[in-house]
Amino acid sequence: MPTPISFEFYPPKTDEQRAQLDKTAAKLKSQKPEYVSCTFGAGGSTLSYTPETVERLHREHGLDAAPHLSCVGGTREELGELLERYKAMGCRRIVALRGDLPSGMGHTGDFRYATELVEFIRREHDGYFHIEVGCYPECHPQSDDALADLRHFKAKVDAGADGAITQYFYNADAYFRFVDDARKLGVDIPIVPGIMPISNFSQLRRFSDACGAEIPRWIGKRMQAYGDDVEAIRDFAADFVADMCRRLIDGGAPGLHFYTLNLTKPTLSVLARIR
Repeated sequence: MPTPISFEFYPPKTDEQRAQLDKTAAKLKSQKPEYVSCTFGAGGSTLSYTPETVERLHREHGLDAAPHLSCVGGTREELGELLERYKAMGCRRIVALRGDLPSGMGHTGDFRYATELVEFIRREHDGYFHIEVGCYPECHPQSDDALADLRHFKAKVDAGADGAITQYFYNADAYFRFVDDARKLGVDIPIVPGIMPISNFSQLRRFSDACGAEIPRWIGKRMQAYGDDVEAIRDFAADFVADMCRRLIDGGAPGLHFYTLNLTKPTLSVLARIR
């Protein structure tokens, strides 16, 4: 049986970005994803963009879209209204996250942690939504240590999470070790690895510095060795990520969740190599 795959999109804000998303969604739909997710902007900046995009993915593309719901910037009432709106759309899956605090913002909203958000969804809509949460094989950048990070993850599971999606990584051993450690703590939900295809390496470095994902030093050195040979860089990047995906599948990963950045080619290049 093929390994289930899913894709993450971000909500467009301009006509040009909407056209790009439509193009990407149409092409990636051919890969038969189990579902797609749609991110939630920092500080509530996409309180309207996210549900609009989820509805567009449902209506225009026939995709099962799972909205991200974040603690950041949303009051209990606002998040409750969003859940009712998603329910009316027919959404059955929610990705519940704390979210990143934007610069200068001192508090999240009515909920401080994803655990509280998961509890709220369970309390208000128990049994209706399948709740996904995030986790960090290489530790959350703000965690004190790896054990504390695992305990925070387990708290989200104990609050009612049905599944988890990891932050992206480029070291399969980090994923396998994290899953083993979580199982020892009694976590039994599926833990799906998040996959970031490599497109813009300098952009990837910035993302990784911010979210705590490590890029092995040798990958950067190999990229430098290719110089301005864009085709060679793309082939190497796709080969490397595909090899990692095959190892994850062989090691028992229950699925693959691709962070697409609303781009088509990097994800399709990896999938073509896997399949």
